[in-house]
Amino acid sequence: MKIEDEIQSSKFHNERHKATINVVFTSNWITDILENRAVKHKITLQQYNILRILRGQYPSPATNCLLKERMLDKTPDVSRIVDRLVSKGLVSKKTSSIDRRAVDVLITQKGLDTLTDLDERMLMMDVLEGNITEAECRILNNLLDKLRGHVSTGVNN
Repeated sequence: MKIEDEIQSSKFHNERHKATINVVFTSNWITDILENRAVKHKITLQQYNILRILRGQYPSPATNCLLKERMLDKTPDVSRIVDRLVSKGLVSKKTSSIDRRAVDVLITQKGLDTLTDLDERMLMMDVLEGNITEAECRILNNLLDKLRGHVSTGVNN
């Protein structure tokens, strides 16, 4: 559906204004889909993101600082999110043996199992494959990278 139909307005200053509205609307649309999928496993999208980062580090632990750096949604509440994941048994934490001021966070088997259950749904293949081709995804990725100031240097980037 066109952005004009989604927001029931066709009043844009120019194509750049329309593109900005479209990117924000689409981002929120994707976030809503992902949040609804995560909540079925009793976690938030931010908690999913931390679990995903921890799985990438596994079997090594991560610090809250590393988690904050890698989060898609830059939130200052990493400690609170980790504490909630600990209470759900999805991660464990302990004082770092290297730096006593730091806390090591490690994903548990339950956390790994939760991610395995969520993986396919969170990739949104059901939405993407029905609406956009692989070649269009590549173009979209290049355009979004360019929007954020990174210029692609090759056709297959």
